[in-house]
Order: sequence, then C-alpha cells, then structure tokens
Amino acid sequence: MVIGVFILTDEKQSPSTGINWAQIGTVVTTIAQLYQILREQDVSLVLVDVNRHDVSQAVAIKIRRPNGLTDIWKLVESDATPHDVESFFDGHMPIDLGHEGITKRINQVIADKKLLERYGIVGRSRTMRALAHTIDRIAPTDVSVLIVGPSGSGKELVARALHHDSPRNDGPFVTINCGAISEGLLESELFGHEKGAFTGSVGKREGLFRKAEGGTIFLDEIGETKPDMQVKLLRVLEDGTFYPVGSSVPERANVRVVAATNRDLSEAIADRQFREDLYFRISAVKLVVPPLMDRRADLQPLLQYFWRNEKGLDYSGSALERLMKYDWPGNVRQLRNFAARMAALKPAGLVETDDVEKFLAEQHATAQHLPVSTGRTVEAAGQELIYRAILSLGNEIKLLRNLISANLPGEQVNDAAEPMASSGLDSSSTMEEMEEALIRHVLKEVGGNRKETARRLGIGERTLYRKLSKYNLR
Repeated sequence: MVIGVFILTDEKQSPSTGINWAQIGTVVTTIAQLYQILREQDVSLVLVDVNRHDVSQAVAIKIRRPNGLTDIWKLVESDATPHDVESFFDGHMPIDLGHEGITKRINQVIADKKLLERYGIVGRSRTMRALAHTIDRIAPTDVSVLIVGPSGSGKELVARALHHDSPRNDGPFVTINCGAISEGLLESELFGHEKGAFTGSVGKREGLFRKAEGGTIFLDEIGETKPDMQVKLLRVLEDGTFYPVGSSVPERANVRVVAATNRDLSEAIADRQFREDLYFRISAVKLVVPPLMDRRADLQPLLQYFWRNEKGLDYSGSALERLMKYDWPGNVRQLRNFAARMAALKPAGLVETDDVEKFLAEQHATAQHLPVSTGRTVEAAGQELIYRAILSLGNEIKLLRNLISANLPGEQVNDAAEPMASSGLDSSSTMEEMEEALIRHVLKEVGGNRKETARRLGIGERTLYRKLSKYNLR
C-alpha cells in the first residue's frame, strides 16, 4: 500500500470496477470524513472520484490547510477525455490505466514530492516538478548552467541545489551579484589583486574564483557585466585561467560556474551589450525559473512554509483566494514580505481579506512611483515612462503656445515647438504608438541617419532596425 493516499469516492457508486482501491490507499466517502483524517495525519495525495462534483476551489483550499503540499488529483474515464479538470486539481488520473498503471502513477507523484523536498523547493506545481527533474539530471555533471528567471523567483535556491547534489558538494559555494558591484571592483572581487595594484591595495587578496576552488561559484545577474569583464570571464570559463589585478602571472581555478540573469540575453547580444561567445559558454544548460504568477499552486505551501514558526497565525479561505488572484510582480520575495508583515502585525490571529487588500493597495501605490509595470520588463517600463514624459512635455508646450497666442494675437509661434504634440498622440496613446512617433520624430530631425537615430534613442542599431521593420519605417 502507498502510504498517505486517500480516495474520495461516491457513496452509491464505486470509482471503478476491477481495481482494488483498498490496496492502493484508504477509501473515504464524505468530505467531512476526509477533513477529520487530514487534521490527524499527513496526507500526500487525495484522489477524487470522477462521479464527485462537490470538490470546489474552496474545498481544495480547506483540504490543503493542514498541509499545502497535499496533491489533489481527479480520476477521469480516460487520458484522452479529462472532463475539463478544474485548475485547482494538480492533475488527472485515467481509470483505464488499471490497478498497476494507477499505482505506478501514484508512486511517481510521491517520488516527485520527495525530489522537490530533497532540493529544498517548496511547491507542488508542474513547472517546479519539471525543474527538479532537470536539476536531478545535470547536478552530478560539471557542465556550466545559466539560470533564467525574474528577480525574486528563487534562482539562488536552484544554484545551491545544483551544488549540493554535485560531486563538488564538499567544496565551497561562493556567490556574487555582478550587478551590485562597480566594474572596477568586480574584477578584483572575482580574480583578486596584488599588493599595490591600485590605490588602497595594501596587501595581496584572493578573489572569489580562488576561494571557490574545488566548488561552485554563482555569478548572479551576469547580464549586468561590461564587455571588458565578459572577455575575462570567457577566458576563465574556457581554460580555468585568470590574472589577478596587477599580476602578469596566470593562475588556474578548478570551479564549476553557475550563472543567473533576469534579462533577455539574446536582446542584449543583439544590442552588443553581451558577448555571444560568452553566452554560449555559460548556457550549455539553461534552467528557467518561472514567476510566481505562473505557478500559483505553490502559493499556499509557500505561505505555510514562511509561517512554519508562527503557530498561532492562520488565514481565511477568502484571503488565500484573493492572494492567488494577484500577479506577484516581486515573486516569492514579495510573498515572503507579505508573510513577514502579517507575522508582525497579527502574530496570533486570522489573516482576512481586508488585510490582503490593504497590503495589495500599498503595493499598487508603491509601484506607481517605480519604473516597473506588472508583466513588463524593467527596460520596457522605463521606455514607456520616457515616452510619456516626452508626450507630457509636448502637451505642456502646446498649452503654453496656445496661451501665448491668445494673449499676443500678433505673435506667431513656431509649430516646431510642439514636435510630439503635432503627432496627434496624447497620454492615452499606447506604448507602441508613442514609440513609433518618437522614432519618426528623431529620424526626421537627423535627416534619416539611422546610426545617429539609434545614438539619440539610446538603443543599439540592430534594435533600431528591428523597430523600423516592425513599424514599416524603412
């Protein structure tokens, strides 16, 4: 018998003939009976009979209240017809698999849960299960890995899992955020320096590549490095050779490199901000960590994990449903912030929908003052702010012109004073319309010189050519 498996059947009708469910798990016939069992013991999996239609999202939330990692699967007639299984189910299991097939599928579900636990990944979503399987395959190797995912999604957790399940797990795991250190200091941090190499270097210092000898170095936000530093990183990735700052004697490092980025490096390569050869070297295997909004099934277990030491803190079902509808632009880090906030404000109470609404209202108010829009990259949101600022300035100039014209009827105001206002755009225009208008305006100003247009817009020429093609401006 597989431990911790319960089958919720219909009282009048068996879920299937020819299958001995008592050998697979414990059969229960009422939701109340299941609730009681869940309060008394840890349940890994609940199978819901195809004939039962009383398991709603609210019921699923209550089933998972004692343990957010409890899987709920729907039994269906066949794999080809899952009967529109609702999203709150973790999957569907065809009855026609038979006793042996269902037992095998259940064992796989249990194995997946153990694999996630092994790597310290809190969740039950399909995407994180797939990620755990990939980690399991590549961790024992020495291949370089690029982890891609938005900020706060758990990229360092994945990097640590790769290290701890590798032959290098007895060696050090060294991390550095490449975007948080200036270019001049980054080289010294990574490769070390000799005494007197620069002002203030009163002694020789070992770099992180040397400190990571025999282990793993995690280069977070590698997309923020400058081209000169990328050349040096490529060298150490190719043959393990590096030069400390101020030294002409090469040193060697035996380390595994795991890198991470929240940027689209292919776009950076097109703009000549990131070396293509370095990209190919660091991304022999690419792991994608999805944002929290794409794995909402992990929200309940994550919240329970953050509150594991808060014995008196709980949440209402409606509060959790509201949390699951939010996009979480800050991902797991933002959810942890919410959990810490509630633990401080309500150490022994019930988190209600009003508490959630207050938190989300504050997040929305804060986001309005930041150059980041939900569901967009930082670069896209920043561009939109620039476009809107230009349009706002153009509208202000237009108002000023009209005011001058009204008070000085004899004066003529040059129409060139309102280049963007004359485009017919206003603050309600879409981002694409504003972008096209801005490109048209700059092209006209520089007489069609595309190199100068790209320079003024602050983008690469290849990016400009793609946008010219997009808006048919060739």
